[in-house]
Amino acid sequence: MKLTWWKVSAILLLIYTVIYGFLVEAPRMAILNETIRNLFFHVTMWFSMMILLIVSLIHSIKYLGTFTIRHDEIAVESVRVAMVFGILGLLTGMVWAKYTWGAWWVNDVQLNGAAGTMLVYTAYFLLRGAIEDESKRARISSVYSIFAFTMMVVFIIVLPRMTDSLHPGKGGNPGFSTYDLDSNLRLIFYPAIIGWTLLGVWLLNIKLRINKINNMIIK
Repeated sequence: MKLTWWKVSAILLLIYTVIYGFLVEAPRMAILNETIRNLFFHVTMWFSMMILLIVSLIHSIKYLGTFTIRHDEIAVESVRVAMVFGILGLLTGMVWAKYTWGAWWVNDVQLNGAAGTMLVYTAYFLLRGAIEDESKRARISSVYSIFAFTMMVVFIIVLPRMTDSLHPGKGGNPGFSTYDLDSNLRLIFYPAIIGWTLLGVWLLNIKLRINKINNMIIK
């Protein structure tokens, strides 16, 4: 039972998110209506993805400073788990777009930026797969990881604020803070971020343990 409290917390928070996410009274906003409940899934998964990418960035920088292969391992596995949340975020976003904007995909700068981010990190794995030498692969992919994170910030955070976007808080649209002032959305939104993030850390921990076992078998 050592250090299982955060795993239990992840399960309880996600159960709470799913149950109360569908039961809480949603504000009656034009266009959004009941689809605002996707806030607890689509948006929070992307928050978790970005947190995991920050973990990858930190360990990529640490690798370049120490050349300890463990940092490279954590960096790449963090991206791997983050990609899972990124794909789920895209899928839930497409469903949301269908019921609010009338199409599975629209020409929106933040949507295109999200897709661009996924492609940039897909190239990260292609780059790693093309280099056989372990130390060289770790060095080059660590540098690329810094570039990829920078592009993610530009695609998802910077560009949508500089141009028109259908997303809340962009292009003159009100942010979600305006929607939940008179509702209980915050009571689910923040726990959902914590829950999805803890689940991501849990998956990362499992991946690292599997890698450790595989390395022991190989040796």
